[in-house]
Amino acid sequence: MSRGFVKDGDQEEVPLVPPRADLPPGETNYVTRAGLEALLAEKEAMLNEISHLSTINENEHRIASNYLHAKLQLLLDRIASAKVIELSDQPRDEVRFGAKVSLQTEDSRKPQQFQIVGVDEADLAKGKIAFVAPIARLLMRKKVGDKAILKLANGNRVFKIVGITYD
Repeated sequence: MSRGFVKDGDQEEVPLVPPRADLPPGETNYVTRAGLEALLAEKEAMLNEISHLSTINENEHRIASNYLHAKLQLLLDRIASAKVIELSDQPRDEVRFGAKVSLQTEDSRKPQQFQIVGVDEADLAKGKIAFVAPIARLLMRKKVGDKAILKLANGNRVFKIVGITYD
């Protein structure tokens, strides 16, 4: 049937679903084992939410269901593309994916620690940065004692690597 013969109230609303964390085109979706487990837990929670969806009327139910199914599809695509990197296989003396890196800046007394993780795992408040972040790319393949220079608009920021662990 032509859309011209459908009442305005009967037209299906396309859900606006926020995108997942940015993964540049062509970039492999690396994740830690914990990151994959978090994605799978998110999937289970979303499936549970879909199965227990209750709304006042059929139209609201359909809109909510469409939204959740669209979010689920984005999540399933991310899970399907995930490539787990085993931290135990990483070189211990070099910054690679999954490393917890302790950094000292010239103007700080106490080192800061960051873990390089997948895009869905990244959470700066928890000290986790995505492997596609400029600082993470800058640190890759560096060793303890090496310096990394991040070029900023207002000057350079120098980081010295003071520790590397994988756990």
